Formats: sequence, structure tokens, C-alpha cells
Amino acid sequence: MRFSLVSDITNIEIIAIRHSIRILAFLRRQYGEGRWRKLKGVALVQLSDGTVHRAELHWFEAQGIGRKKMRIKRFLD
Repeated sequence: MRFSLVSDITNIEIIAIRHSIRILAFLRRQYGEGRWRKLKGVALVQLSDGTVHRAELHWFEAQGIGRKKMRIKRFLD
């Protein structure tokens, strides 16, 4: 599902770090070595059809590499 962020991400929490991440080997191969973390947060997103929703987002992040594989986990409204 294609979407774009309309607001800043709030209520950011760490879900997993290092070896607790199931796809750690993939992340390292695809994007490089780093201190990978899986995070979640809440933001307003605009879907490809133009509607705006409040959603819970999950993504992976490493310092110097940035946010990768961001996805909508569920809609909150």
C-alpha cells in the first residue's frame, strides 16, 4: 500500500533490537551494517486514493542509514 506521511511520527517505541529482529540478515545485506532497531509510532498518513488516516506504523532504523521498510500496521480511526 502506497502512502505518504502527513504529520510527524509520535509515540515512538522500540519493539526489537539487534538479534531480536527476524530479518536482521536481510537488512544488513540490503542496506549495510548498523545498529538496527525495529520501531513503531503513530502518524497521519495519506493513502494513494487521497484519504487521510491516523495509523500505527512499523519500520526499521539504523543510525547513519535511516528509516527503511516503513509500513502501516493498522488504522486507528
